[in-house]
Amino acid sequence: MTAKVSIIMGSTSDLPVMKKAAEFLDEMEIPFEIHALSAHRTPEEVERFANGAKDNGIQVIIAAAGMAAHLPGVIASMTTLPVIGVPIKASLDGLDALLAIVQMPPGIPVATVGIDGALNAGILAAQIMATADENLQHKLADYKENLKKKIVKANEELKEVKFKYKTN
Repeated sequence: MTAKVSIIMGSTSDLPVMKKAAEFLDEMEIPFEIHALSAHRTPEEVERFANGAKDNGIQVIIAAAGMAAHLPGVIASMTTLPVIGVPIKASLDGLDALLAIVQMPPGIPVATVGIDGALNAGILAAQIMATADENLQHKLADYKENLKKKIVKANEELKEVKFKYKTN
């Protein structure tokens, strides 16, 4: 089995957040890999990874970083693969990471999800890949249909919640 998605994080302390992307990719049966690489502490390894990702079968990269949050942009500068940035709430409530990732210079785009939004990063990676994979399109459609069913069920359960002045 060859990985199609790479989940990259600056530190293993990001794993509790990034686990949500991994769980979603697992659910969709998309092979993936996980690495800890740091734009500041292991720049040579980041460059080696980014330059070889496409040749290694990777189609989408999900890169997480907190604070200065250079990792997604550095990777995006070295590859033509789509990079999805996940800002990690490490300081300043994650706003510093969000702004660092989303404010990329022209020519170096990084698709960016919300702070700690690893699940959405996994979904977006799958949606990108689904443009060329009809089976994956069906899995995503089923996933989204189940989201609708959860809300319908929650609304039914809310009908049973009683308050003195609740009218529905």
